[in-house]
Amino acid sequence: MRVCSTPESLRLNNVLNQGGRWIRGKLKNIRKPSRPQVGVDSSPVTEEPQSQSSEDEDSLDDSLTFEELLEQSLYEASLVLINRENQLFGKETDHEVQKCHTEEIERLSAERRALEKKIQQTLQQSLTLRPEEVADEKAVQTLTMALKSAVKAIYQEELQDLQRKQLKSRTPSNWKELHDSTLRDLVESRMDNPSVTPTGQPGQSSIQLDVQGMGRQLKEDLLLVVNVLKSCYPPEANICQFYAWLYHQNLSARLSKIVDFVLDDKDCTFILRWVNEYYPGILKKPELAKEIDSAALGQLLPKDLLDNLEEQYLTTQETELSVYLNNALEEERKKLTKGEQPPTEDGCFTSPLARDVIPIINGMVTVAETVTGSQQKAQRITRQLTDMLQRFKAFQDDIIKQNSKPHVKATLGCVEQFRDILQRKSHLFQADVQENCLTILSDMRQSARTCLLSSVHKSLKPQYQKLGTGDWLKKKKSVFEKLLSSLENSIQDLEGLAPSCYQWVIGDLHLEVTQEYVKRLLRGEVKLKDREHQQRAFDAVMDNAESLHKLFTSMGSQEEWLKEILTNMAEVLKLQDVPALQMQIVSLGHAYPDLR
Repeated sequence: MRVCSTPESLRLNNVLNQGGRWIRGKLKNIRKPSRPQVGVDSSPVTEEPQSQSSEDEDSLDDSLTFEELLEQSLYEASLVLINRENQLFGKETDHEVQKCHTEEIERLSAERRALEKKIQQTLQQSLTLRPEEVADEKAVQTLTMALKSAVKAIYQEELQDLQRKQLKSRTPSNWKELHDSTLRDLVESRMDNPSVTPTGQPGQSSIQLDVQGMGRQLKEDLLLVVNVLKSCYPPEANICQFYAWLYHQNLSARLSKIVDFVLDDKDCTFILRWVNEYYPGILKKPELAKEIDSAALGQLLPKDLLDNLEEQYLTTQETELSVYLNNALEEERKKLTKGEQPPTEDGCFTSPLARDVIPIINGMVTVAETVTGSQQKAQRITRQLTDMLQRFKAFQDDIIKQNSKPHVKATLGCVEQFRDILQRKSHLFQADVQENCLTILSDMRQSARTCLLSSVHKSLKPQYQKLGTGDWLKKKKSVFEKLLSSLENSIQDLEGLAPSCYQWVIGDLHLEVTQEYVKRLLRGEVKLKDREHQQRAFDAVMDNAESLHKLFTSMGSQEEWLKEILTNMAEVLKLQDVPALQMQIVSLGHAYPDLR
């Protein structure tokens, strides 16, 4: 039986030797005629093939006709024919007997054709068991008994073929080819007319319904092979893999013909998804996966056809995403043009841009990865994001020019949301796209921060100018308290920022105020003439550091290290010993290289 000897490595390896061992359990004590001669001239020929064992001969019911054996046991019918064949070709006859001999050969050939037809019918009916009948023991037993008998007959005929080939007057039956071609035709027939009605969704095309029907038929038939038919073959037949290969080749040929035509986008997506998701999903079912090596089957579609489908699909997805991004940004621009204020949520200005776009990006790339079977290919569709963010940056620049703080705060929230998805879900983007987008967003972040904090620093400028002066040293509380009061009032302008944005903007403001404070002290406008002045300066800086720290931490800043800078500078102010002063300054320089 040619189950695993095809070039595709799906045929039986050494099937005759291994199948022979399976049959020889029934064929023991082989005997052969004493004079293996054939023909009128009684010339010697190659040794005659061995007959079946006496054990099998004895088990045959002589009361049954050959026709009755065909209905009861194909294996026994095969044994009868093989026995007669061996006896017939083992006779030494004269011319008159040769005529009878010829009649016997014709009768034997006719009966062998009848056996062949019956075995073909049995093979053709091997997949007729419906899923609901698999639980019916009687139905299963009826099918398996007939199939087992047919398979054993085929193996026995293959063994006999080895002996027929030794005799030039005897033609091999080649029932291996008969078995394989019958199963191939059976698979072709079932895929032509699936018995499983596809449960399609409304609006599905005829192509989608056809492929669904074939897929369901394939799944049910392979489950039947694994759960029932496998037991009818010897293990070395690897029948599950052979059936899987037949269905794989058949489906591959059918899909190749389908994609040769121009498909619309929906059918293109469906075929791709079927090849990369649905079909592999069938073969990964636990019952099938343990019996079928899906990797050995190869790709369902040739690479060139698959590449064409993927190109069509990805191009369509890129275009759709680009259109969506453009429309979403245009909607925001229209609102600004009309003078509409951005909506608020929980007291924060928001923009629907990122909230609408991000799920679309995530969803489209996730689906594309499933459809194409490749994360790298799916990332391609987000290439349009770089261009969209460039235009988003231009939109923000227009907002800043109009000094529309609510819109600046709303767009800053979008920037943070885009940054989050680019960093947290980097698998959605190509590396260069991720890098370019993050650079654009960093520039937007800086522009928004500068816009929001420039007015704060402008209001604080009068108080900055008094730091480090004699007034600050003499009336340290009143000078610095005005600075804190102005800070508290200015910080109110930052209300309406999203919490995540507010936190880092406050942190930046904390840093910049501390920088301005240190800069004023380093200018050295106040002269510390004696230890008393040094102590007063030390006390002032320490008090200012604590007050500034309390204010900003209460506002949400997490830059606690900034307090340490001021306290370290305060320590320098009270030092009298020159070497100690030098060491402290060097230490400050190493810790904070930007200090001059």
